[in-house]
Amino acid sequence: MPRAVYVLAVGIFAMVTSEFVVAGLMPQMAAGLNSTVPQIGYLITAFAVAMAVGGPFLTIALMKLRPKQALLILFAVFLVGNALAATAGSYGVMLTARIITGIASQAFFGIAISVCSSITRAEIRGRAIGVVMNGLMLGTLLGLPMATFIGGNLGWRAAFWAISALTVIAAAATFLGIPPLDRPGSAASTFREEIQVFRRPRLWLVLTTSTLIIGATFSAFSYFNPILTEVSGFSEQSVPALLIAYGAATVIGNTVVGRLADRWTVAVQATGLALNIAFLTLFALLAHVGATAALLMMGIGLVGVTMNPAMATRVQRTGNPGPLVNTVHSSFITLGIIIGSSAGGFFVDTFGLRSPLWLGAALAVLGLLSLLPELRRAPGTPPTADNHPPSTSPRTDTHPPTPAKTGRS
Repeated sequence: MPRAVYVLAVGIFAMVTSEFVVAGLMPQMAAGLNSTVPQIGYLITAFAVAMAVGGPFLTIALMKLRPKQALLILFAVFLVGNALAATAGSYGVMLTARIITGIASQAFFGIAISVCSSITRAEIRGRAIGVVMNGLMLGTLLGLPMATFIGGNLGWRAAFWAISALTVIAAAATFLGIPPLDRPGSAASTFREEIQVFRRPRLWLVLTTSTLIIGATFSAFSYFNPILTEVSGFSEQSVPALLIAYGAATVIGNTVVGRLADRWTVAVQATGLALNIAFLTLFALLAHVGATAALLMMGIGLVGVTMNPAMATRVQRTGNPGPLVNTVHSSFITLGIIIGSSAGGFFVDTFGLRSPLWLGAALAVLGLLSLLPELRRAPGTPPTADNHPPSTSPRTDTHPPTPAKTGRS
């Protein structure tokens, strides 16, 4: 595995830590910015919307640059956003800072996954993406508690300064550890090559599957805290330890999926969705049994967001490994987070605390149904073909395959 893959994971870790930091510091930030806790909660929504909407446009703007240059510029923009957050004197400034960091974060995800694909052999891309996405899992497991601890002891502004320092470290590692990659052709021709793949209806179905997978997980994850305390009977003090256990499960699951994603891309997603349906349904039925609820929550951690390597591999095979496709895919993932958390909130208000778990199970069923066209294929079909075999990134390969050899329709 190239060393650069691990360097990209460090960048993802910094981005995810910044994304989640607000969730752990809501009361302190509300007091410091003369706002309410619900208003601070809107900063999380603003970050997610900025990622989903703004990320692809920033990626398009950076397509004329070499990938390494683009990553370093994104680190600079991200650093500005976090420094602005650390010095924000009003809610409006903080909102602006979160929008800036959200847009930069999404573009970074897309370009980083594209770089990962371009520096690894096609047969191990899923495994390499799994390594990069461990930055996301570790951001949940370690980054959020670290930022919350710093903010709780040194003030919420110190948490953003710590993330700024982490951003500088990740940028330095990228400068030293990522090889220079060429961008062949003009920016206009590259843009046309990447945008054409969005004419394929199958790509939109694949993107929708990713949205449903993540939506199913986040409809539950967003409300773990109240479910565990008000239904399962756990104390507030025990919830952080349970969430750390959940985070550890995501790291394990992501590693396993990363190793299987290249050969069994669709089968891994189908298995993950089927298991998630079972875990979410049982959690909804048995949420009042504390020990069982904790085990089922960790089960969701094993098979939920951990589908990322298989999802990214499938999207690249259907479209291409370019940065625009990967960024749009990240936007669909973010859309799943928005749908899951917002719809889950509506269900809680209307039907009670168990209802987000039922919602998650329903979304997972829809995700499984979206895989049926590929699951119906003959068992002998090589999983690596996936109808559209792994394409070569137009950004980095010297000799891309001819259209006749790609197997694309």
